[in-house]
Amino acid sequence: MTSGMTSFDKIYDQPDPRAYFTVLGPLEYQTPHHAQSVFRRMAETLGGPPGDEPPTVVDICCSYGINAALLNHDVTLDELYTRYTSPQVAPLTTAELIEDDRAYFAARRRPGAARVVGIDVAAQAVSYAQAAGLLDEGFAENLETAEPSGELLRQTRRARLITITGGTTFLSARTLKALTAGTDTPPWVASFVLRTASYEPIADALAAHGLSTEKYTARTFPQRHFSGPEEQRYAVEAVEAAGEDPRGKETEGYFHTTLYLSRPPQDAAALPLTELLPPG
Repeated sequence: MTSGMTSFDKIYDQPDPRAYFTVLGPLEYQTPHHAQSVFRRMAETLGGPPGDEPPTVVDICCSYGINAALLNHDVTLDELYTRYTSPQVAPLTTAELIEDDRAYFAARRRPGAARVVGIDVAAQAVSYAQAAGLLDEGFAENLETAEPSGELLRQTRRARLITITGGTTFLSARTLKALTAGTDTPPWVASFVLRTASYEPIADALAAHGLSTEKYTARTFPQRHFSGPEEQRYAVEAVEAAGEDPRGKETEGYFHTTLYLSRPPQDAAALPLTELLPPG
């Protein structure tokens, strides 16, 4: 974890997501909510006509499959918070919760759902997401320290979209290089990046693979409430050091993220970011 930010390591690799939602709920963690409509629009753009094979989406730092749940099912992040903190699921064993989740998400599956491959160092979280039916394939691998396995490369070679909602705090260019180098066609890479960090090293690495990075300037996206004044002070100083203005954003008590989209230049020319994601 970046110095100055509160660590939540203990909730990222539990047998199921109940602790994750219980701890992050009071902090109003909301990036997956903002990403839901963005990733759906991109997956629909990259998918073929009805009846074609669904697009493959690779979710980095997939955790418990939350982005996959929101992408492929008629649920909201608020509904997931309510579900996993409810008295009804509190007494369930993990096995019972998985069985209940499989039925819950199957009943809400969207037509033409994308094929989602998840990657995370948290083995228990990945295992849960697979068992609950949220991930088509899941890999507990750390691409920052090791080369991707052969099976991971086989499962991600048809990737059309790579998504990140919280991982850029932990990632370097190495992870993205390993994945984009192994795809059949250049994928799009959509990342929600904390304004306290620079995305430039990753953007430079993706440029070497023929992907041009655009910054979405229409708005920023609240991530979560600060855990206390020390964390807010860190964020304001880091945002200012990055050359951004924290007024009205971090000064109001929330981390904010910026959306970056990396894709082949011809795709950007054919569909400008402002048309893909109109302000509003």
